[in-house]
Amino acid sequence: AQGLVESGGASVQAGGSLRLSCAPITISYSRYPMAWFRQAPGQAHEGIAALDTDGSTVYADSVKGRFTISKDTAKNTLFLQMNSLKPEDTAMYYCDYLARGTTIRTMIRRGPFEGRHWGQGTQVTVSS
Repeated sequence: AQGLVESGGASVQAGGSLRLSCAPITISYSRYPMAWFRQAPGQAHEGIAALDTDGSTVYADSVKGRFTISKDTAKNTLFLQMNSLKPEDTAMYYCDYLARGTTIRTMIRRGPFEGRHWGQGTQVTVSS
């Protein structure tokens, strides 16, 4: 989304960990659900993790148990902790707000996500 900046991507070996950040979450959007998406080369965007305003989370099967989405309100930042990384996690990662009232599990799918404006993203490359 406009105004959000993703960071923390890097090149790592399989089995490694990274923590992605997404900031700043503006006060106007502080009570909106949020999600992380990724896009591998030649593929559509994929919603992989979402966080609702009540703290509930949902994950794609491909990352469940390895990735954790969280938000630090004091830092106005959304995080994605990624553990046990695999080569198939290689992608550009993006964060975004979701519309209020969104059923967050509906975002856990492969795109397209029409009308969504992607930021610069942060690149994650996992080597075997």
